[in-house]
Amino acid sequence: MNVTTFLMFEGQAEEAMRFYVSLLPGSSIVSIQRYGPGEPGPEGTVKHALFDLAGTRYACIDSPAKHEFTFTPSVSLFVNADSREQLDDLIGKLSEGGKFLMPAGDYGFSQWFAWLQDRFGVSWQLSLGQVPDP
Repeated sequence: MNVTTFLMFEGQAEEAMRFYVSLLPGSSIVSIQRYGPGEPGPEGTVKHALFDLAGTRYACIDSPAKHEFTFTPSVSLFVNADSREQLDDLIGKLSEGGKFLMPAGDYGFSQWFAWLQDRFGVSWQLSLGQVPDP
């Protein structure tokens, strides 16, 4: 038995996955299965994919069904950065086209912290120091 975080997109799964693996060292796309002709999703979109972000495995799809919901900030990807420079770089890249839920700053529980939703709607908590590794 295992548990994998599963991200559902509507046509942006591959773009998001490629963006995420470009940001974090030790990340890679493991596999991509695409919808073919006559299948429920638009041909060429992601039927199922696996990717690793800094040693953690994720799955994603492009849902062929439209839903009345999307990602919620109640669930987020938490990153403990190794340096302020690394953290600021992630904040800059992930916030482009997204929105801040907590702008970068010193909130007391971390030397430097930001919480944001990226342009795909996925929430990220980005921290430097003091917050224990999950």
